[in-house]
Amino acid sequence: MDNLQLIENAAQSLITKSASKPPAAEVLSALLEAEKAAKKDKITYQLQQLIGDWRLCFITGTKKTQNRAGVVMGAGRYLPNFVTVKLSYLPSENGEENSEAEAGRVENSVGVGLVSFALSGPVKFLPKKNILAFDFTRATVKIFGKTIYDNYVRGGKKSEESFYQKKVGQQAFFAYFLITEKAIAARGRGGGLAIWGR
Repeated sequence: MDNLQLIENAAQSLITKSASKPPAAEVLSALLEAEKAAKKDKITYQLQQLIGDWRLCFITGTKKTQNRAGVVMGAGRYLPNFVTVKLSYLPSENGEENSEAEAGRVENSVGVGLVSFALSGPVKFLPKKNILAFDFTRATVKIFGKTIYDNYVRGGKKSEESFYQKKVGQQAFFAYFLITEKAIAARGRGGGLAIWGR
């Protein structure tokens, strides 16, 4: 099985609630190889390829070390079936695009039972580097599907107004190295890897 198929199988195993999941160690190895291949082949993506809903399926942690390595990759693990963590990417409504970045919106929601919590805000995608910077500026809480809270958080309105002027190095981001119809994979700013599927 090649790396792409292994990653897609890992994503689909959670979405379909399959009893057989590829071993986490193999998935982690496939992610590292796919990331290396994307850099070597200079693969580029577009924000349009991310538009839609993606369920978080697999994550790795990182461990800080005292030596020069700085950060070491932790073991990978699947998310439990009873928790739904979903990323939803939307195109920009107000054309914030510039020559270097494509603009859009993101919503990251967590659902457990009948309660869901979501953070949302602007994104900008830099195709030359496959980096998607984001800022969560709003929070929404729903119980039984009914919204009980929806407002800006942490100075969100002001952050949103200045978001597109800030440098990516000052923002949270994902560096995507794999985007297919069934799965996406990225490295976060903190160094961890993740797979989402649909």
